[in-house]
Amino acid sequence: MQLDRQSLRAFLLLGLVMLFWGGNFIVGRAVAGQVPPMTFALLRWLGALAFLLPFAIGPMQREAAEIRKGWKPILLLGLLGVAGFHGLLYTGLQYTTASNALLLSAVTPVLVVLSGLIIFGDRIGGLQAIAMAASVLGVVVIVFEGSLAAASRLHVGRGELIVLAAALAWALYTALLRLRPALGATAFLTSTFIVGAVVIAPFSAWELMSGANIAWSWQVLAAIAYVAILPSIVSYYIYNAASVSVGPAKAGQAITLLPLFGALLSSLLLGERLYAYHGVGMVLILAGIVLGAFAGRAAKPKA
Repeated sequence: MQLDRQSLRAFLLLGLVMLFWGGNFIVGRAVAGQVPPMTFALLRWLGALAFLLPFAIGPMQREAAEIRKGWKPILLLGLLGVAGFHGLLYTGLQYTTASNALLLSAVTPVLVVLSGLIIFGDRIGGLQAIAMAASVLGVVVIVFEGSLAAASRLHVGRGELIVLAAALAWALYTALLRLRPALGATAFLTSTFIVGAVVIAPFSAWELMSGANIAWSWQVLAAIAYVAILPSIVSYYIYNAASVSVGPAKAGQAITLLPLFGALLSSLLLGERLYAYHGVGMVLILAGIVLGAFAGRAAKPKA
């Protein structure tokens, strides 16, 4: 059983994506109270489109027929992976910490597998199941701080439930990426970003008309620029391609890296301490991802 060069590159790039997305959680929490959540999500996608559209106009004109033909999956994927996930995530971050949100996101790989099983009849092999269990166990070690006594301190409130809903939206997006029309990456990405911005816009308008304000500052502008470019344009290009290259279950499993990167970023940016249980969790998460990389692809039924 060998890991080909293309798959190895996909997994390494997925690690970079998780680093960018870990930063997205922290930035989303940092601007909570300064920018309303739906408005922050809208500014993110408008910023991403501002960077992307100059390069996307040509491809979208050439592939207009395919866009019209595939409008249903484009609409569905834009609703789930662009509008739904980020609208829910930024809303949840108003009520819970970035650390909690990162830890809760680790349930996503399991939801990806369940979504594939229920919707497409996917099967998961024994090695892939072991790999996923190892990664999830690593997350559990970090969540419980290496002690079951820490479980009594866990709190699941409104923010945590909203973040879990966001995780479900992303899991469905990952599982349903196989339905994407035969579009180039730029045309597909731009189309889903437009859907997301259009869907989020009324919610943002409602926030602002209800009296919410944006506390503009250089930090807020920098936060918008960051989430518009690295966690959006760069990360979506990579994640969508990796989901095709290695399969949705394996791409989804990479999300177990988020709590690990979140802890590292919190240590570097916020001065939080790292403990031995972080190391144990890291070893288990990475072991699971390595095993998953070598596991066979889940069998899929014929279309």
